[in-house]
Amino acid sequence: MNREQLAQQVIDTCLEMNALGLNQGTSGNVSVRYKDGMLITPSGIPYQKLTPEMIVYVDSLGHAESGKVPSSEWHFHLACFEARPELNAVIHTHAVHCTAVSVLNRHIPALHYMVAVTGIDHVPCIPYSTFGSQALADSVSSGIRESKALLMQHHGMIAMEINLEKALWLANEVEVLANLYLKVSSVQNEVPILSAEEMQTVIEKFKTYGLKSE
Repeated sequence: MNREQLAQQVIDTCLEMNALGLNQGTSGNVSVRYKDGMLITPSGIPYQKLTPEMIVYVDSLGHAESGKVPSSEWHFHLACFEARPELNAVIHTHAVHCTAVSVLNRHIPALHYMVAVTGIDHVPCIPYSTFGSQALADSVSSGIRESKALLMQHHGMIAMEINLEKALWLANEVEVLANLYLKVSSVQNEVPILSAEEMQTVIEKFKTYGLKSE
């Protein structure tokens, strides 16, 4: 896929992200691996006004192409690509339920087997750092090595997958799980969870569940 096609996929993903209710306004951001760096949404431009020419290329050293300003969160997007070379797309949103759980500084436990889509038996919540900071990028880098989806305390969520379609699917699934967690925990403090053994079984099954694409 050439640059223009990838850039259009980024835009389409942004529009679908908002249509699904996973994000509000321009608060989220989307990137895809390209050459030795990434293509990422620009800073502060409403998604419906984006054109492929506005999507910003940032190289592996963090240098953005001349005349364009990447999302303020470009640091952690680049950190994700460095940490997980087998994955090629990153989605960050302020999805309401994920953000609510992040405010509580809780991870999402194995209350449902679909938690295994992260690659582990929970959705971790990483500590708060100022948006756009290197401290946040460092924390994201550490967390994304463990799990393909993260909550960021008092901030939102990140999903990373092999392509934009899968990353959007993962982001939506984690938001559903966050909603479920909030509902169950409102009924009783101790949320029932599946055993570690069962989650390991499910994690292995998901490796061949159609989460890969050519």
